[in-house]
Amino acid sequence: QVQLVESGGGLVQPGESLRLSCAASKITFSMYNMAWYHQAPGKQRELVASITDGGDSTYADFVKGRSTISRDNAKSTLYLQMNSLKPEDTAVYYCYAVWRVRPSFDYWGQGTQVTVSS
Repeated sequence: QVQLVESGGGLVQPGESLRLSCAASKITFSMYNMAWYHQAPGKQRELVASITDGGDSTYADFVKGRSTISRDNAKSTLYLQMNSLKPEDTAVYYCYAVWRVRPSFDYWGQGTQVTVSS
């Protein structure tokens, strides 16, 4: 059974940093496009950043310049480094995997809570 397990969330103060991780199992990680989404209470889930199987990355405007998405194919792990965190970054962060050649094969993690508050 495919698993995406996020970790690294927590409570931080504004301006601090967090590094989220997503460990994947039972997929050929290197063949998957990966992404981070977040969902704040009462809001829709939205894309934060994505990275292709080839390593090309894109970012939502609200994190551009403050966050870096990366992947380690040898470890089947996705990362999101978030700097200069703001209260509006507070949300549950989800890892998402989709097989480039067959998009019907897609998976979500269970999420990790990030809370930015003084």
